[in-house]
Amino acid sequence: MRRICLTLPTNRPCATTISAVHEEAAHAATHFDVEVRLLVLDSSDAGAREQHARVVRGLPAVPGVVVHHLGEAEQRDFLRRVIERAAPDKPELMLDLMLPAGLSYGACTNRAFLIAAALGCESVHRRDSDSRYQSVDGLPVFPVHHELLSLGKRAGDAAAGVTETDLADAHTGKTVSMVGSSFIGEMSVDIEEMHRLDRDAYYDVVGLWAPVHWSSRKKRELVDESFKGAGHEPFAGDHSTLTLVDPMRVDMCNIAFHGVHEQVPLMPATDTIGSDYFLIHLVHDATLPGVLHNRNIVNYHTGERKTDAGFMAYHLRFAKFFLSMLYLNAVYDRMAEAGSALLDDDHRIRVAAVAELLRDSALLDRAENVERLDILDRSYRKLGGRYAEFADSLTERRERLLDEARGDIEDYALLTETWSAMIRASRETGLGTLQRLPG
Repeated sequence: MRRICLTLPTNRPCATTISAVHEEAAHAATHFDVEVRLLVLDSSDAGAREQHARVVRGLPAVPGVVVHHLGEAEQRDFLRRVIERAAPDKPELMLDLMLPAGLSYGACTNRAFLIAAALGCESVHRRDSDSRYQSVDGLPVFPVHHELLSLGKRAGDAAAGVTETDLADAHTGKTVSMVGSSFIGEMSVDIEEMHRLDRDAYYDVVGLWAPVHWSSRKKRELVDESFKGAGHEPFAGDHSTLTLVDPMRVDMCNIAFHGVHEQVPLMPATDTIGSDYFLIHLVHDATLPGVLHNRNIVNYHTGERKTDAGFMAYHLRFAKFFLSMLYLNAVYDRMAEAGSALLDDDHRIRVAAVAELLRDSALLDRAENVERLDILDRSYRKLGGRYAEFADSLTERRERLLDEARGDIEDYALLTETWSAMIRASRETGLGTLQRLPG
């Protein structure tokens, strides 16, 4: 029997989501020959964490489903034991990269990858706390159904379980390494107000995640499809495609990985939107097969980010995302050029080659990021109000932001070089006394 990890990282109250994801775990265990480890990684405050604990204690026992609810203290204890066993050159830095003081989309998912390895899970299926499932005739539409139909199978064998195949024969002997879909509803990045206030400023800002050498037309096309997922059309029937999955068609709230997540981690940058998307690009560029399906999740925005403090924190993460793209765009371009050369004879990622690309990118001239900050400053001041106040805060920390963006990619290269040892140590360490029993 396969063992899989269905994970929900959260830093906010989400009792309803925990119950819903448990239903998805039950669906997987009932309809497939799998044992599901439902992993809730909880970075919420004490009040929300206790509320979540009560919900977990009250979940109905389901054969084949085991629930793990870990706060940051438990996660830190696990990580310390893993790092001690892995014996990296800089153990305290490794702990900081895995469990930083600030919010990190990549780091929380990396912790899920390590804990999944400790639990003996062969795949990781991620959901987000600010999303919910679609339903048809009152029944939820669970993405895990498509994920388990194909993930981990030889692509040629997985073809029998999809609606259509758009995959060259050269790839049919490789393993399906990723299955994903997107979302409907609100944009994945909360910038609809910016679009409403000033369309030109919106295009100038969102276009900053494209390489600077792109034409204005190409940047505009990117902006038009950015952060919008699958739009608003509700689920009406299943469709799935075996293919090299376009990174623009999937989202990390609706994704599952097999194998590749144990070879390369995600970028552990703090306060940076998009720091968890690297593997989506790597799977595509390395020509690893995937499945794109249409069980889109519903995205929504929490009220916290509408407050003044939430607004400032959110737009800092947005700005740091643009600065990270100087380095990531360069890596993505080189990965696309390398293609299947990123794989060894067993179709595994050549980790050293990826780490080298990351290290090389850190040497780039940061003039492009200086220009990005100039455009952000000009555009946000044009928008006025809280946006202008945010521009003032960017000015105050300008040099620090430039240094942090370069440091983030250097840290990512270091973590990538250490990742295999960390995964191996996780398997050997296990989760120990932190395990929960069914029900």
